[in-house]
Amino acid sequence: MNKLILGRYFPGGSWLHRLDARAKMISVILLIVMLFIADSWQAYLFLWLITFSIMHLSQVPFRTYVRGVRPMIWLILFTVVLQVLFTSGSNVYVTMGPITISEYGLINGIFIFSRFVMMVFLSTVLTLTTKPIDLTDGINKLLSPLRFVKVPIDDISIMLSISLRFIPNLLDETQKVMDAQRARGTVFGEGSLFQQMKTLVPIFLPLFVSSINRAEDMANMMDVKGYRSGIKRSTFRRINWKKQDSWCLCSVLFIGIITLLLN
Repeated sequence: MNKLILGRYFPGGSWLHRLDARAKMISVILLIVMLFIADSWQAYLFLWLITFSIMHLSQVPFRTYVRGVRPMIWLILFTVVLQVLFTSGSNVYVTMGPITISEYGLINGIFIFSRFVMMVFLSTVLTLTTKPIDLTDGINKLLSPLRFVKVPIDDISIMLSISLRFIPNLLDETQKVMDAQRARGTVFGEGSLFQQMKTLVPIFLPLFVSSINRAEDMANMMDVKGYRSGIKRSTFRRINWKKQDSWCLCSVLFIGIITLLLN
């Protein structure tokens, strides 16, 4: 559990660390859209090259990204297997009842695997190179036009900020509870499904109680500091859009054009 990288920040001084959070969020969204648009080997190879280049620019060790995708690899492989076994088209290699293994299914399985892994890598780059408070400010700025239709942008931003801050803490707390249960002789991942579910109960109960206590402490702290919903407030940290942020978006748009040409 503590190997999940989502929500963690990796301090550094790379070019990506210095970019505006808004530029990074828009760029990651556009790149993920390109992953769904790509439908050829050439386009996917090009996007793999771009993804690895972005990971290299972040100056974060590659093993950190592997740790980020490892907890989700079984879900990704399960999706790929379903695609391979139940998609027919082009040359059919194996047919057994509803199960069909075809050339089209194999190609789609490889594309889906690449798509999901690159999505995890790109999302991990965003969280590793951007502080949670900068992500919150960036989301607040990007969603600010919705204030004209009475959407509570500040409340949404503070909820996202608290969620991103709590994810690493909850994962660390889960690991501590699991270590304590192992010290008492509990073995995880063995036995029938019902037995494995029973071993998870001693984890969820203290974790749930700890989460409630943390949330209550956070609410009391915000109340003591005078936080009130819907009140316009100033910010200590100001984010400024710079020339390098514009170059970043232009580069992503250029990557999108090349992806379309390679389809």
